[in-house]
Amino acid sequence: MPVKTLLLISLLLGWLLDLTFGDPPRLPHPIVWFGRCIAWCERRWNRGTHRRLSGGLVAVGLVAAVFSLAWGICMLLRPTTILTSAAFLLFNVLSVFYCLAGTTLIREVRAVFLAVDRSTEEGRRQVARIVGRDTSQLTPQEVRTAALETLAENLSDGVVAPLFWLALLGVPGMLAYKMVNTLDSMIGYRTSRYREFGCVAARLDDAANYLPARLTALLMALANVLVSGRRRRNGLLRFIRRYARCHASPNSGWPEAALAGILDCRFGGPHTYFGELVVKPYIGENERPLASADMQKAVRINRTAELLALLLAGLLIIILR
Repeated sequence: MPVKTLLLISLLLGWLLDLTFGDPPRLPHPIVWFGRCIAWCERRWNRGTHRRLSGGLVAVGLVAAVFSLAWGICMLLRPTTILTSAAFLLFNVLSVFYCLAGTTLIREVRAVFLAVDRSTEEGRRQVARIVGRDTSQLTPQEVRTAALETLAENLSDGVVAPLFWLALLGVPGMLAYKMVNTLDSMIGYRTSRYREFGCVAARLDDAANYLPARLTALLMALANVLVSGRRRRNGLLRFIRRYARCHASPNSGWPEAALAGILDCRFGGPHTYFGELVVKPYIGENERPLASADMQKAVRINRTAELLALLLAGLLIIILR
């Protein structure tokens, strides 16, 4: 069977597995292994006077190692016989399944809204599972805002970007992207501990997400038309262009601005990370209370944009392979 056909089947089956099961908590997960490797390297080499150099070598080395290992496996399983075709398909399906994170985060965001409706403290504990900021002093409004910001950002990092790199570079590119993203989520902070060591990791993540983040915003705008039936796309696109640059990250602001514009709300502001206050500009101006209806709409937008991204990835595979 042609590689292109196997990739398309892998894309569909891997996405269906994620849609059905989300991240399997009882199964070994490669992203967890990535995190353990990063944590070990950080403990060993985030010291001394050359932290930026050592952190850069760690980041580039880990990304190159993941890409090379995945490429080697794909070459070893080249679909030349029925057996190797089946093994190639299985490896690709599982890779897509493990690299997509749409369903799990939607479940977590729903759980946050249910928890904060019961009590503020329960909401803080629940949202701490999906954000890196200090949640101990968050108000109910801030808990809901943090969950929706993460939902928007994760649509890019956890769905659109993996599919983008899968379409361009196959499973090795997708897995290498997940290592880049995991590096950024663990050491890409502008705090005293990570500012130097995680600098290269953060820049790699910026580069890897540059196109996917902007594509995500466009897909969300199109999803809003399909979900809400609203034809005023230009107003939303102008909102996105205006506020996407207000985020400290060159990429995260795009999907967050898209969701803030769709919900007519305000994201951003100061947050505490690892005991240090990080001031972020606001995205949007309407500081209105957020409710479960906003979460439900955001989920519909995410799911529709995810389906559009899946179709686009399939089309790119057909064209480029």
